Amino acid sequence: MMLRGWAELGGRRLTRAGLEEMVRGEDPRVARLGGEFALEVDGWRARDHLGIIPGACPPGVLQRDGETVLRIEPEVRDLSLEEAVLEAVRRRADEGVVALSGGVDSALIAALAQRPCVAVGLEESHDLERARYVAEALDLELTTVEIPPDRLPEALGAVLPVIPERTPVNASIAATLYFVAEWAGTHGYERILAGQGADEVFGGYARYVDGGDAASMLVSDFASLPAQGARDQGVAGLFGSYLSMPYLDLAVLRAARALPPSSLVRDGLGKQPLRAVAAAHIPADIAGYPKKAMQYGSGIWRELRRLSRHNGYKNAVQGYLITLERNEHGR
Repeated sequence: MMLRGWAELGGRRLTRAGLEEMVRGEDPRVARLGGEFALEVDGWRARDHLGIIPGACPPGVLQRDGETVLRIEPEVRDLSLEEAVLEAVRRRADEGVVALSGGVDSALIAALAQRPCVAVGLEESHDLERARYVAEALDLELTTVEIPPDRLPEALGAVLPVIPERTPVNASIAATLYFVAEWAGTHGYERILAGQGADEVFGGYARYVDGGDAASMLVSDFASLPAQGARDQGVAGLFGSYLSMPYLDLAVLRAARALPPSSLVRDGLGKQPLRAVAAAHIPADIAGYPKKAMQYGSGIWRELRRLSRHNGYKNAVQGYLITLERNEHGR
């Protein structure tokens, strides 16, 4: 059986053998499987409800020989947001490494999981400095990876073929994740605990602070997650790893959706409900730290623009990416 990720039933983690027996035996309880998984055994294929883990069938179904046998709709506990976040991290913290940028999303996961952490960025970048500060404050085990600027073309050449939308922003995010996944895979970690999804679920983007229809923005942002997941998991898969996402746990989503959209922003900062949970577990200055996007915090975006100018694309990063992709395919 090929299994990536993990599966649970009613809060109990399933072994590979137990999961295989359920699938082969056409056990109807498969319809209630939770977790983050993609599996293949003989002609059977299944993926978790949200499709967190990439696989060869649609999200949230069990298929046999390409035909859908049943839909996977796990039971979701009705928990407070704090209870849901703590439980989501606990269920993922038995293995893996935490991708730590120093923002509230990853800092809370790191504090709760108590797993080794890794931070990546160019020398003296915001994320490296911030991750060191957070790790010291929370007494975390941290490895920092300084990205040599001359390795960025290599990383871009590797990620461009595996990301669905080859825009400058997507490429810079993917290149940053490349170095996280490279370190994780090299050091034997399959699971990377990450804060992805927090901005889309809790209103972390600047446009929420600027006003507008928060409810509509939440719907739109959540709809963008599958494309982001395909990008991020595609990059992690280059090194045999996958991203595990506590903030997309179904119980966390249920708790978040019960919150009024008006509660997400206060005093010019989004994600207020999540920050309130964080403040109970990490220092207030870390819980309240403003968002810094990965591509900027790592220094990758700045270096990507410099490379583009150096290669004759003064105001067109996209042109530089197209050239890289053509070179990668020998065209």
